Amino acid sequence: MNSNILPKLASLDLAEANALTPILQGMSENQQTQFMSIYLSKRRDPVLILVCTLAGFVCFAGLQRFITDRIGLGLLYFFTGGFLLVGTIIDLFRYKSIAEAYNAKIAYQTASMLANFK
Repeated sequence: MNSNILPKLASLDLAEANALTPILQGMSENQQTQFMSIYLSKRRDPVLILVCTLAGFVCFAGLQRFITDRIGLGLLYFFTGGFLLVGTIIDLFRYKSIAEAYNAKIAYQTASMLANFK
């Protein structure tokens, strides 16, 4: 593994770093560096998801869904007040899994994009 990306991997939480390790194994050092640059610019921090979910209680329900590219669900949350706050409360407890799912999707998209440009 490229020694230049180890500090970047260390900045992530353990579960996220473990999920990225198999993806990085099949890449060259240059591809690993490119992957980490792209991935880190597109990933969503779980704390950001939590803050956006909390914003749903006060002003903008569904913001956490918009920033994770779930536009349809974000519109549904927005127009129904977060399913009358029930969906927002559920997302308050699931914010880490929302971030993990989005970050995994971004990781696989980035890896496939780099694989196409070999």
